[in-house]
Amino acid sequence: MKRLINKIDKFFEISKRGSNIKIEIYAGITTFLSMAYILVVNPNNILEAGNNDPRFASVFIATAIGSFIGSLLMALVAKMPLAQAPGMGLNALAGAIIGGAMGYSYSYGNTMALIFISGLFFLLLSFIPCDKDSKTGKLISLREKIFEGMPKPIVDSISVGVGLFITFIGLQNAHIIISNDNTLVSLVSFNSNTSWAPGGDACMAFVSLFGLIMIGVLSHYKVNGGIVWGVILATLVAIPLGVADLNILKGSISGINWNFKDSIVDYFNIFNENTVFLSLFRNGFVFPKGSLTTSIMLIVSFFLIDMFDTMGTLIGCCKNANLIDEDGKPVNYGEMMYVDSAASMAGALVGTSTISTFVESSTGISVGGKTGLTALVTSILFIISIFLLPLFAFIPSPAAASALIYVGVIMMSNIKNVDFKHIKNAVPSFITIIIMLLSYSITNGIGIGIITYFTLDMIIYLIDMIRYKTKRSKNIPKTDINIITAIIVILFLVYFLMPTIN
Repeated sequence: MKRLINKIDKFFEISKRGSNIKIEIYAGITTFLSMAYILVVNPNNILEAGNNDPRFASVFIATAIGSFIGSLLMALVAKMPLAQAPGMGLNALAGAIIGGAMGYSYSYGNTMALIFISGLFFLLLSFIPCDKDSKTGKLISLREKIFEGMPKPIVDSISVGVGLFITFIGLQNAHIIISNDNTLVSLVSFNSNTSWAPGGDACMAFVSLFGLIMIGVLSHYKVNGGIVWGVILATLVAIPLGVADLNILKGSISGINWNFKDSIVDYFNIFNENTVFLSLFRNGFVFPKGSLTTSIMLIVSFFLIDMFDTMGTLIGCCKNANLIDEDGKPVNYGEMMYVDSAASMAGALVGTSTISTFVESSTGISVGGKTGLTALVTSILFIISIFLLPLFAFIPSPAAASALIYVGVIMMSNIKNVDFKHIKNAVPSFITIIIMLLSYSITNGIGIGIITYFTLDMIIYLIDMIRYKTKRSKNIPKTDINIITAIIVILFLVYFLMPTIN
């Protein structure tokens, strides 16, 4: 046993990174608990009829297997404490495509083919050399060059934006923040009898706030697995308040039951019309007539969202784990991007939407996860979840939300790295953070932020050049914009402005 432990420690460099196996296991469990909701939410987002759709069980299994593959690759190839699963937003886009919202009748297989092609395109960027590293002389791929083209103010603000984004997700899942017709969002009403009815908004908010306070207390006393215990305690409190449904554990909810054997057999039966396994090979690459332009733009959309969402998540999470190299790049960045693109392709094969690195990975990092063992534990739990769907579905969203809100607290510490002294940096940094939060998208935040930075920098440069040429200033104008930054700006302009329907 000791020899096995030593091999695990050496393979994942656990001691070298200042962690231990016990912490890594807690971190993996924490990460899984904070993202287990995807197992049920993903099928509901992709399928219009939700758990009443005959394909629900198949998509659920595809979600678990896709998450397992992505997280396992992250553990064994990149050796980083980051988990992967079908990305929120990307699954809604997939559902919109299948539902005909793009103006064409795309089949499930068509949609998986679009996702597969976008993942392949993402992977190819990893093999296209475009420069050499001045220090090592090694070839730099186009994908790494894109990272280097990201302005420092944008990079520094990403982790703060990701932290606030995670918090916003948590506050909404907890029903602490609810929709409002006049102000878009507002605080839940704590003085309404309706809100305090079993399972009401106030009850859900109370469960989450209770979990957050418990996590805070346990973390103050440095209790191992404080977030896990906080979520469990919140789940227990949720039962008498009607927030956690005991019928789920009984397996009496439509689409959520203990009958995993038949579901698994049906899933792998490629002749079963309700399975999504390998659905892209059932005429998936035969797209609707006249949809070429739309199909291309959908591929570009999947690609850009996945690449920049992943980039933002990696920067935010790795900064929090202190897994950043001397150049400000996440450790094993290349390997993580390989994994993300390969996982997207694998996800399309098993029948789920784009697999992406989850921001919820930061919950595991917040309890000390620093290595691939964290991701390995999470991946194993995703496979186990196939056999224990009702158990994991029983954990109410407000209980898991307490962990997300707590992570936001931790990640806000990165705001000290944001340059608010110089307006040229402060404006795009702030825009990156606030758009990421309010548009509910990491990609949107990075995109608007970098366009703002580019525009601001170029205007200032042109004015300074005029002043210099007219001898009103002796300072030679300088710009931090390079060709890669300009290309990224063009890509985002295409992403924001190009229509997807003919």
